[in-house]
Amino acid sequence: MKRWEKEHEEKEEFEVDVFKELNDLSAEVISRTAFGSSFEEGKRIFLLQEQQISLTLQAMRSIYIPGFRYLPTKNNMMRRRLEKETRESVRRLIEKSRKGRENSKNLLSLLISASEEEHGFGMEEVINECKTFYFAGKETTSGLLTWALLLLALHQEWQDKARKEVLRFCKGNNLPSAENLNDFKIVTMILNETLRLYPPIVALTRGTSKDIKLGDLEIPANTQFYVSVAAVHHDTEIWGEDALEFNPQRFAESRKHLASFFPFALGPRVCVGQNLAMVEAKIVLAMIVQNFSLALSPSYVHAPTMRLTLQPQYGAPILFRKI
Repeated sequence: MKRWEKEHEEKEEFEVDVFKELNDLSAEVISRTAFGSSFEEGKRIFLLQEQQISLTLQAMRSIYIPGFRYLPTKNNMMRRRLEKETRESVRRLIEKSRKGRENSKNLLSLLISASEEEHGFGMEEVINECKTFYFAGKETTSGLLTWALLLLALHQEWQDKARKEVLRFCKGNNLPSAENLNDFKIVTMILNETLRLYPPIVALTRGTSKDIKLGDLEIPANTQFYVSVAAVHHDTEIWGEDALEFNPQRFAESRKHLASFFPFALGPRVCVGQNLAMVEAKIVLAMIVQNFSLALSPSYVHAPTMRLTLQPQYGAPILFRKI
């Protein structure tokens, strides 16, 4: 925000593509909290994973011929090269953390400690976990915040309510703190409604490990389920006739059906980063509405698209005005 102000100090109003900015911000947050490193150190890993995502999407949208992935095609060779380079980059980060141990509370230090115990993780497992956290910790949170800012830019009345709440609990323009985050009831409602309308992960896959009975259905072992989060979140039978409209007030009361809202999944496989994502989103949203008023840029084009996570295809330009 200081950089925004410095870059646009002569202007009363300025435009920012928040999707790009929030991608960088969430990358910095996951780098520091999970790995104790800065965004600059993890930048190469994020770049490699971005390239991998593009190749993965390309593969998912084409017909798969058994055995084709082993052929030395241009894309297959690039996939292998990216995978190798990503693993090497993560390995170097692990070695650096192992020598420094500057922050024993971060995720990487805990994983390394587990790998050094007799029956703990192996190094390859630690690398796999790090790759997952790097990807999942950045894409999903930046998507949630982008859609939340766009919705607040469209719905000024909820932006005003959020701002009044933040100013009430952050007196004197103080920063949000661990002590007052639970007081942000309206901010939380706004984030939940954003997750309902634009869940970062629009569908989940699950598999049965044994034969089970689901209602009247007999489900054999090793059956794959495709659970559409977006379909349930937009179901008019569950959410009412206004299911497609932005109305955070619907989260003022507890829901009648537990499985009507599951942006982070449910049960024993619930997203391990749920609390981190929500704390991060609350802090960022609170600080932005505390300092700026938002309006939708005339150049914005509404085109939600799936790139493993739900993203605005043409970016998210928003007009900011300093308060």
